[in-house]
Amino acid sequence: MKVLIVDDEAPARERLGRLVEEIEGYEVAGEAANGELALDFCASHAPDVLLLDIRMPGMDGVETARHLLAMESPPAVIFTTAYDEYALQAFDAEAIGYLLKPIRKEKLEQALHRAARLTRPQLAAAGGDGDARTRICVRVREGLRMIAIDNIACFRAEQKYVVVYHDDGEVLIDEPLKDLEKEFADSFVRIHRNALVAVSRLASVRKDTDGGYVAVVQGMPNALAVSRRLAPALRKRLKSGDIA
Repeated sequence: MKVLIVDDEAPARERLGRLVEEIEGYEVAGEAANGELALDFCASHAPDVLLLDIRMPGMDGVETARHLLAMESPPAVIFTTAYDEYALQAFDAEAIGYLLKPIRKEKLEQALHRAARLTRPQLAAAGGDGDARTRICVRVREGLRMIAIDNIACFRAEQKYVVVYHDDGEVLIDEPLKDLEKEFADSFVRIHRNALVAVSRLASVRKDTDGGYVAVVQGMPNALAVSRRLAPALRKRLKSGDIA
């Protein structure tokens, strides 16, 4: 099985690499110094397992693992960490694989044999519901694509997918709208049961010719329907300056 080692410290990557090569049936497919490079590698080389450091500058290990869920066949993930054992209770509760640094060969071998793909609930238990992501990872024909949250105008549910409207077009993701609303509550606001819009791009909420409400959102070609239930609160926030 092919293993990708992800750690921002070169000595740690080198040591893990030596240990992996000593275990029968496993080989080092590559190394990455950060989460973004790891995602690029996974999209083009499809490793079987990631040994993924949790604390890294920029995109940390938990966020990286969340983005991996955008892949059609994500690799198994084993977190590597210098956290003390008490801080790892959340990982234990959801049976997530982890290795405590410094990593010993026998522990690594056991973890590799138990490695399994992560689920969204597992990542939530591991801390994935903490800081909101700064980007959305999308599976496209060419591989994985990262879209900055600041470039997104609207998330809109359509059938079983969510359409992400961003500055360069539209893409589909399969994350539930309610999960996006919870994660990005500071920067997006629900205007309808099927739509979240960026707070910074909500220009106005007004009545349309049919007596309903619509929102004018910067970056969207047309006004969006606003729920009658939500309209009064949205208009109040606009007047108070909480929005825009």
